[in-house]
Amino acid sequence: MTIKQLSIFLENKSGRLTEVLETLGNEKINIKALTIADTSEYGILRMIVSDPENAYRLLKDREFSVNLTDVLSIATPTEAGSFAKALRIFSDENISIEYAYAFSMDKRAIIILRTENTDRAIRAIRKHRMELIRGSDLYEF
Repeated sequence: MTIKQLSIFLENKSGRLTEVLETLGNEKINIKALTIADTSEYGILRMIVSDPENAYRLLKDREFSVNLTDVLSIATPTEAGSFAKALRIFSDENISIEYAYAFSMDKRAIIILRTENTDRAIRAIRKHRMELIRGSDLYEF
């Protein structure tokens, strides 16, 4: 029940992000979600895309430093406080979150997250009856 995420390490120089996005766009690979964390010298671009394995291969062929990572995705209502309620479950279960990012679609918010222990996180999600999103569902949005 995990989702494949691309993590691409980019030098902080003009045009590198555009090059990644054009590479994927030229192959009709849709970007479903993305986030960028940066330092003064490089950035980490994390993305959920419609065809992660093909995207990985394309970017490797273009000599980008790219990894495929398993992440989790849950859905919450878009109401104020919903993220906090969802993340409280992980806190109460003593599961650390390494990073997270989110986006809204209609009346649902989708949270992408990486935890210290994926199996424990999935058990907590099921135990608390949260909606776990499958990769195939996200890739087709």
